Amino acid sequence: MKQSRKKKPLPTSSEKEMTVRKMFDRIAPRYDLLNRLLTFGLDTKWREKTVKHIYAYPGAKVLDVACGTGDLCDSLHKAGIKAIGMDFSRGMLTSFNSKAPLINGDALKIPVHDSSVDGVTCGFALRNFLDINPFLNEVSRILKPGSRVALLEVDQPGNRYIRTGHSFYFNKIVPIIGGLFSDKDAYSYLPSSVIYLPEENEMIKMIERSGLSNVKKYRLTGGIVQLLVAEKPEN
Repeated sequence: MKQSRKKKPLPTSSEKEMTVRKMFDRIAPRYDLLNRLLTFGLDTKWREKTVKHIYAYPGAKVLDVACGTGDLCDSLHKAGIKAIGMDFSRGMLTSFNSKAPLINGDALKIPVHDSSVDGVTCGFALRNFLDINPFLNEVSRILKPGSRVALLEVDQPGNRYIRTGHSFYFNKIVPIIGGLFSDKDAYSYLPSSVIYLPEENEMIKMIERSGLSNVKKYRLTGGIVQLLVAEKPEN
């Protein structure tokens, strides 16, 4: 009798960093294509909203952490902002489609001087960190006083009907489409990895403990995506 294939368990803390790095290296060549398909093009609108809330002036220097293939860097560039992309996946940087300068680096040890950037963005990467606290501390360290960070991430819709429909699509349909066009294991991990995200109030407290203030959360597209914005206080 044929046994059904068991769903792979999520990586433990000891193996997560290496697993995630290898996964993004594998899916990099078709990452942009899958983003457009799986979000029905809404990811473009989410990035535009992220750039809008960074409140950076034309010519400002903004670091995009976990930049992937450069979509958010391109959105920053279109707004007249000088984007710098950083990612720990060499596969992603090899497939980079933006003209922004690149850094192959660790988001928990950002190779940037204290108080030296006019903004930080990060799209859909928080759930890939072992612990987001060191990342938030690094963001607080490198931001100039008065500048902002904008964190784009998936979320759980409050409306139960939207939540049920989104859960079915995210957990059942996304892995199938990902398997057809790229890597099924990777696109099974990505929806499941939501479990790594802290609860909303705890996330806001973590941001505040890092030294950032005026934390605001925006729910996008019925609450399937969240945008967290905070700023570094003036001296």
